[in-house]
Amino acid sequence: MTSSRRRRESEAARPVAPLAVTMGDPAGVGPEIISLALEDNNLRRCCLVVGNLDRLAAGARKAGSTLKYRMVDDVSDIDPVDDRVPVVHQDLPSAEIPFGKLSAEAGECAYRCLVRAIDMAMQGRVAGIVTAPLNKGSLHLAGHRFPGHTEILAERTGAEDYVMMLAAGGMRVLHVTTHMPVAAVPGALNRERILRVLHLGQEALVRMGIERPRFGVAGLNPHAGEGGIFGDEDVNIIAPAVEDAVRVGIDAKGPIAPDIVFLKMNRGHYDAVVAMYHDQGHIPLKLLAFESGVNITLGLPIIRTSVDHGTAFDIAGKGLADPGSLIEAIRLAASMAGIVIAR
Repeated sequence: MTSSRRRRESEAARPVAPLAVTMGDPAGVGPEIISLALEDNNLRRCCLVVGNLDRLAAGARKAGSTLKYRMVDDVSDIDPVDDRVPVVHQDLPSAEIPFGKLSAEAGECAYRCLVRAIDMAMQGRVAGIVTAPLNKGSLHLAGHRFPGHTEILAERTGAEDYVMMLAAGGMRVLHVTTHMPVAAVPGALNRERILRVLHLGQEALVRMGIERPRFGVAGLNPHAGEGGIFGDEDVNIIAPAVEDAVRVGIDAKGPIAPDIVFLKMNRGHYDAVVAMYHDQGHIPLKLLAFESGVNITLGLPIIRTSVDHGTAFDIAGKGLADPGSLIEAIRLAASMAGIVIAR
């Protein structure tokens, strides 16, 4: 095959706008899982990485990957014939950043990678972003006082109304509240917010190919409040919000006892569950699908998916990280962006 023919075939295989994969915290498992995920030729053709070139190469070595990287200044510099992964390079404040350790330097690098990717997506230069994990402790040491990725994304894109959704296979969980103390959750609940979460969930699931999504709405209190015996939020806030949703054509039921609603979804009764707080939604999905779960941020003007795990400092740099969640996050972002990836 001639080089010109190879170039034409590679150009046809690569989407006009790739997905930007952010490195995450350079001391975490991000550099390793990126290298392992992008060993798949079909994934590699639709991605560029925003990260530190040296750290990504180190992660590949730690993971036992033969993947190679090359630095590019912008999407326009991608060479479709070159099998090396294009990297929009971000300097590290210090080369002496050990794996598995908190540091302001690592937090600053992770923050800058994310901001660079968000700006590229807002400008239409990439089709969406897929984020490897950052560490909130390192982020705070660097002076960026955000609870996590989602809040940075919301501020940078100007989104005021957003929702975290976890997805794994046929299970999905949307969160009414996320990063806040459990004691603050009851005061943060209101009918309007719950209805908005259901609206965004409806739009997202229809986009994913589910024509009429079915939602189970979890109660806040044990037994969904037992008619007000164990708290009145289920009766006074959640039930009226579900009624509002039904009136506008959303197939929603609830509040349903939290210890039952996830079982019902797992058995196919619902396409998604609306959880009232972070761990209520995270624990069941991570228990059932830790290696394949994906985090999606709804309500942003850009596509964003992420792994559903953290930086895993306990195994970072040891070649033990599993890329399964990142692989699924790339595939889901591609699907949402209209990029076809062969399996």
